[in-house]
Amino acid sequence: MRPLSLTALFTLTLAAATSLQAASLKDVAPYPEAEKGFTRQVIQLPKQADESAYKLEVLAGKQLEVDCNRQHLGGNLEEQTLQGWGYNYYRLEKVSGPASTLMACPDGKKKQAFVPVVGDGFLLRYNSKLPVVVYVPEGVEVRYRVWSASNKVKKATVE
Repeated sequence: MRPLSLTALFTLTLAAATSLQAASLKDVAPYPEAEKGFTRQVIQLPKQADESAYKLEVLAGKQLEVDCNRQHLGGNLEEQTLQGWGYNYYRLEKVSGPASTLMACPDGKKKQAFVPVVGDGFLLRYNSKLPVVVYVPEGVEVRYRVWSASNKVKKATVE
């Protein structure tokens, strides 16, 4: 039997990694199905060299008609543990609002915009090894953004 070439070994490794990312949620762990009135939404994060330098911000919200005022919805993202597995998943139980500032809008025009839920629990540790599973009420969309730390560290002044 001939040893594998470096190219063949790389191709097999890449295929294995891709199949892990492409695996369905039920192949990873028995995450519960979404209850009636909820949807289950999943975020797959790419691997980073130093994941401790990253954070994941979950942006749950709704597409609403807004004017010039700042709008937001209210709610808290709660971390729960998948029993017997130790994996975390997240649940947004209730969404309140919308609330907004009360400025007079000169043009009176309205537009469609994504209005986020503001509350606790939306900034998470970055972990590309497991999917980020979020249960939200129907009609709520889950978006996300990745934050990264700068390499520049500054010193505080003593006053």
